[in-house]
Amino acid sequence: MLAAPASVDTLCVNSIRFLAVDAINKSNSGHPGLPMGCAPMAYALWDRILSHNPKNPQWFNRDRFVLSAGHGCMLLYALLHLSGYDSVTLEDIKQFRQWGSHTPGHPETFETAGVEVTTGPLGAGISSAVGLAIAEAHLAAKYNKPDAKLVDHYTYVIMGDGCNQEGVASEACSLAGHLGLGKLIALYDDNHITIDGNTDVSFTEDVLKRYEAYGWHVQHVADGNTDVEGIARAIEAAKAVTDKPSLIKVTTTIGYGSPNKSNTAGVHGAALGAEEAALTRKALDWPYAEFEVPQGAYDHWRQAVERGAAAEAAWNATLATYRAKYPSEAAQFERQLRGELPQGWDANLPAYTAADKGLATRQHSYNCLNAIAPNLPELIGGSADLTHSNLTDIKGEKGFQKGLEANRYLHFGVREHAMASILNGLAYHGSGLVPYGGTFAVFAGYMVGAMRLSALSELGVIYVLTHDSIGLGEDGPTHQPIETLASLRAMPNMLVIRPGDGNETSGAYQVAVANRKRPTVLFLSRQAMANQANSSAAAVAKGGYILEDSNGTPELILIGTGTELELCTKAAALLRAEGKNVRVVSIPCVELFEEQDAAYRESVLPAAVRKRLVVEASSSFGWHKYTGLDGDSISIDRFGASAPGPICLEKFGFSVDNVVAKAKALLAN
Repeated sequence: MLAAPASVDTLCVNSIRFLAVDAINKSNSGHPGLPMGCAPMAYALWDRILSHNPKNPQWFNRDRFVLSAGHGCMLLYALLHLSGYDSVTLEDIKQFRQWGSHTPGHPETFETAGVEVTTGPLGAGISSAVGLAIAEAHLAAKYNKPDAKLVDHYTYVIMGDGCNQEGVASEACSLAGHLGLGKLIALYDDNHITIDGNTDVSFTEDVLKRYEAYGWHVQHVADGNTDVEGIARAIEAAKAVTDKPSLIKVTTTIGYGSPNKSNTAGVHGAALGAEEAALTRKALDWPYAEFEVPQGAYDHWRQAVERGAAAEAAWNATLATYRAKYPSEAAQFERQLRGELPQGWDANLPAYTAADKGLATRQHSYNCLNAIAPNLPELIGGSADLTHSNLTDIKGEKGFQKGLEANRYLHFGVREHAMASILNGLAYHGSGLVPYGGTFAVFAGYMVGAMRLSALSELGVIYVLTHDSIGLGEDGPTHQPIETLASLRAMPNMLVIRPGDGNETSGAYQVAVANRKRPTVLFLSRQAMANQANSSAAAVAKGGYILEDSNGTPELILIGTGTELELCTKAAALLRAEGKNVRVVSIPCVELFEEQDAAYRESVLPAAVRKRLVVEASSSFGWHKYTGLDGDSISIDRFGASAPGPICLEKFGFSVDNVVAKAKALLAN
């Protein structure tokens, strides 16, 4: 660790501060307080510690930096620009928060190279960072050799009081402590201010004692405003603790340097304004014009380019040695880094005939997981304490634990929200891992914030959500996900698949694993259903298809998903016996069906056939697009009830007799 001259330190730190002040003033929108207060800790980390290559932001063995307090994103944009990242030019800084800029109002991985995690919702960053650290530990245990350390990097986080108040951070950090993730180091910006004012109004706990109880190593740097060397020493001390994650509380002044607004809630989320910016320049002895970075600061910051190139070159040499000594492991490792799935990964997915025993789709999902796991070494995941209900375990696969990081089954505990965020972190890592996690479908309500970030950030996370309807029975309305399907289907870039039998479940896994830039929800039943004679794994990729057709032009189309697909085929058989021309359409994935061309959609659901009946044990919301004014649905638009599953289904109208009756009523009109 080479210390820079004090004057250079001050120049570099204040370059961060005033890029933030000026950009936020120009846009008249943003959060200047955090970058002004956190500039010294960010500089200490990026200048003294962080291993990264500004000219190759995707270099695999870089340290990961996560700004969990994403509202302070001008801190990150300033760091990227000053360090020499091509993704953030001075013009980008000037266009902060403007249409089409690379400097949006919160950090986005898909918008700005060098951003590791999409942050905005507080707590999401630190929680995903736990996933990044798990990924590093897993790959290191799996690939490193005594004479070739291929995977060796840290995950650093800057988080604030808001992150520490969010429950998801508590969930994730508790698990991180249990797992002993020694390469996870968080700097806590302890400035005592949130939007409502001083944290004394709501947040008076001893955060360090809490993290110590979690099993973290904790430190405190009392002067975060000026003590760059003290912060750097604390980070080095944290790195020396290899069996625990570390939290460094750094006490700062929000809006440091602003004579009238520092240490107030007002500087948290509003521009300083021209007058206060001028006073701040005077207070911090900053004679430079708006957006002017002194050459001395650039010269020092840009040393990161040379350091980064050297670090990557050294790692490339290690990789070359590894490739020569361990060719099979190297080939697998490099394939994963390229994001390529192994050939034949899905070759063993099961196929079914109508004669095969009907199972719940959660059981079919278990069969699929165990069919692909031997051929898909990058598969990693688990359950939020519902392994034997979700059926997410892999035969013979042991749990990822402290000292057993090469194992790929994750026990998340009763931490649904953290699980989803950690799965995002595994995907953000960029190492080709295929993360999955299971819980009851109704608990998607806990996870939806993280699931939304999966979709927004184009992460191929697989959510295995079981117990998908009132058919789960006696647990009652608290556990019966009436509205969940509709709400998840409303989310952009999210695939929601509710398979209707074993073949469709196999098809769902083919889609989910193949989509590495799109998350997938597998919505699975607790109760069994028959395998359909004409069901198709391949057709799942089209979202919907004709399962059974009539002899002539159909008078009526029955549309089913999941367990209710069987009701449709049985009802259709009875209606055909009475001379009715009935088509049965399976739509396991509305999103994929909508993405097919108009001709295909017309071939499945002809506009001329206006008598349509949707059968799904969920909310009717969204199905009106397919039923139109002349159609109907058998659905459930109220909360369920506590009773055995078959009784619930019958009482709410999910029976063959009711499907037939509704169909006849439609045809009679």
